[in-house]
Parts: sequence; structure tokens; C-alpha cells
Amino acid sequence: MILDSKETTVAYRCPHCGAGVMSVVGIFALSGDMIKLKCSCGKSELMLQYSKDKSVRITAPCIICPKPHNYSVSTGVFFSNELFRLGCTYTGLDICFIGSKDAVLEALKENESMLLGMFEEAGVTSLDALHKEDRFDDADDPFVEDVIRFMLAELKEEGSIHCKCGEGELPKYTFEFVAPDYEDIRIICETCGGSVTIPMTSAVNAEAFLGLDELYLK
Repeated sequence: MILDSKETTVAYRCPHCGAGVMSVVGIFALSGDMIKLKCSCGKSELMLQYSKDKSVRITAPCIICPKPHNYSVSTGVFFSNELFRLGCTYTGLDICFIGSKDAVLEALKENESMLLGMFEEAGVTSLDALHKEDRFDDADDPFVEDVIRFMLAELKEEGSIHCKCGEGELPKYTFEFVAPDYEDIRIICETCGGSVTIPMTSAVNAEAFLGLDELYLK
């Protein structure tokens, strides 16, 4: 379905309070100053700006990453699609929705249901726990553990963790920090004993971990 009017609905999920933030954006308003969609909690905002190349620059907060992601979308895509999604650069999770009001509302509901299931499985009780800037600097920091649990839950949900468990066996994944420095993490399947050690000694390592598509335990 193609939208006729030069306005569209934009929404994102606040990474701090979890609320869906939504607003209608018109082409005339967008052609002026930068537009900011702010969450009522005051801790996040999505920014939109029309550029000289007739594209829309979007800076969207991320549910997982501590910093927002930047995108550039053509005005044709921005104003003409029934639903267009923008995903986290590292995890692929949808973080911004653009399109008709009904389609965006439905996408927000689906997104909330998926995230709640993943948070519950990962034992993450606070979105704020995923947004501490230095969360990978201290191996004992509980914020680090929340991020690791969340990523394991996501990979398990997608069937992207591979271990030695055979047919009929139920894998049970956990992790531990590796002595003596406790900077790396070891992912373990308690059922088959398979494991893999992942370095977490720098921001580059941390971003690589967030961007994992597959995990192989040997």
C-alpha cells in the first residue's frame, strides 16, 4: 500500500522506560528545522532532519546499544511506505518504525511482545541496565551480565547457538567470567558441556559480541 499524503508516522521505543514514542511528521515541518521526538520520561529522543540531497537523516535511540544509530532514508521511502523499519546496526532488532499510523502501532505492539519475552528469558529487569556507557569496563558490573543474558536469549530464540546436544536433548546455556583477570566470558551449555570463550577486553570486542549472528560451542 502506498500512502498519498506527504506525512507519515514515526515511532521508536524509549531504551530507558520502554514506552513507545510516536508522532506524525509532515514534509513541510521536516523541511524546516530539526524535529525531535522526545519521550515523556526525558531520557531519550529521536531526531529527524531534512538534508540537501532530499533525504531524511534519522538519529534513533537503541534498546541495546549505549549510543543512538544514524540513518539516511530517501523522502520517497520516508513518506510513501505503509511500514518501514530501521534496525540496530549490531543486533538487527527493530528500533524505529515509519509509515501509516495503524501499521506503526501494530509494529510497536509486536516489538513490545518480542522484547518482553526476550527480557524475561534473559532475566533483564531494567532497560536502564542496558544503557550504562561503561558497562563493559568492569567484569563484575551487573550491567554487563544483563547485556550478555539478553544477547544469549536473542541468539537462542533465533536458533543461532550451536552445541553438541543431540536430538531430544534440551540445551541450557549459561556463562561465566574467565579467571584470573575475569575480562573474557565463557559461554557454556550445561547439557552437553560445549563451550566457547569470547574476549571482552575492549569496546571493539564488546561491539563484536553484540553483532554476533551465530555462536558455536565446542
